[in-house]
Amino acid sequence: MSRPMIAADADKAFDALARRLATRAAALATAYAETQALIARADESRWRRAGLVWPLFAKG
Repeated sequence: MSRPMIAADADKAFDALARRLATRAAALATAYAETQALIARADESRWRRAGLVWPLFAKG
């Protein structure tokens, strides 16, 4: 009888993990695209932008 409950919990956990990974992937993709744009303009300020250097860490 406990099988459906375990399966439901596993599905919820997997869905939550997939959402967190998708959010992190979007943050990385955004930072990468911005970094590439700055590289194309030869803008060295990209090394001083915390959001680009560490895109997965919260600020403050």
